Amino acid sequence: MDEKKPGSKARDGQTVTGVTRPTFVRLAASALCATILGGQASAQSKGQSMTDEKMERRKIPASGEELPVIGLGTWQGFDVGESAEERAPLAGVLDALFESGGSVIDSSPMYGAAEGVVGDLLVQKKTPREKAFIATKVWTRGRDAGIAQMRQSMKLLRVSRLDLMQVHNLVDWRVHLATLREWKREKRIRYLGVTHYDSSAYGELESIMRSEKLDFVQLNYALDDRAAEERLLPLAAERGIAVLVNRPFGGGGLLRRLRDRPLPSFAGEIGCESWGQFLLKFVLANPAVTCAIPGTGKPEHMRENARAGFGSFPDAAMRARMIKAIEA
Repeated sequence: MDEKKPGSKARDGQTVTGVTRPTFVRLAASALCATILGGQASAQSKGQSMTDEKMERRKIPASGEELPVIGLGTWQGFDVGESAEERAPLAGVLDALFESGGSVIDSSPMYGAAEGVVGDLLVQKKTPREKAFIATKVWTRGRDAGIAQMRQSMKLLRVSRLDLMQVHNLVDWRVHLATLREWKREKRIRYLGVTHYDSSAYGELESIMRSEKLDFVQLNYALDDRAAEERLLPLAAERGIAVLVNRPFGGGGLLRRLRDRPLPSFAGEIGCESWGQFLLKFVLANPAVTCAIPGTGKPEHMRENARAGFGSFPDAAMRARMIKAIEA
């Protein structure tokens, strides 16, 4: 025999609370619908926040213009032939760069066919000019030779105005900086700078940074190659010079050595899912760094590298842990 509570009814379509069954069904359906819609809204909100997440951007001191912190170096990776098979992955690299919010593409006449490959792909893809920040270099001796080379670079890159022209490895820098200043006044280039890839040149590089008005300096800096921290990066901040970092993976040797080692357990605290991201996060932790330009010819590596530009960056304590993990 069913137990009945005072005042409850189990007949005539009524529940034990006195609410009719049709009404109960409507209320239950409404509650279920609200739960589903609420979950959808939560998921949509989460998806929207992921979509809205953007790569970190830092200012160029000379102008206040902001650059995404991860760019692309084209040495070796973009020195390929004209076949569609060779160039298809590189088109994917550019797609990955832009889709991640990056813009800086760095090249040089020293890099073989790279300038022409970049120019061809950007035109073929009908890339809006404002989407790419194109940087290249002058790498020769003499004023006339330098002008001829820079004109050729612009032709290969398919641009009438370059975002950044740099004196490659300080070759004949006095002569070329004078030309670059003229070109900047004439609006052929937007910014000028100098580069080097080795700490053996730091003395000369420091002298130039102190004596010349530069918009950019490009130098080597990595977790296992931290000499730039001592004088050059503080000097760049003091003098208002934007910094592009080449060789952020230690020239590739460090990344190769680490490849088969597991990431430290604390890597997830700064959003790192790979050694490449770990090394890039370390470089970007220095506020003097404007943009790191790791080179690659593989779209999947470009996407992985770009993720290092999202989320948080290591503080001093985390940087110490990262150094210790590598040295161990």
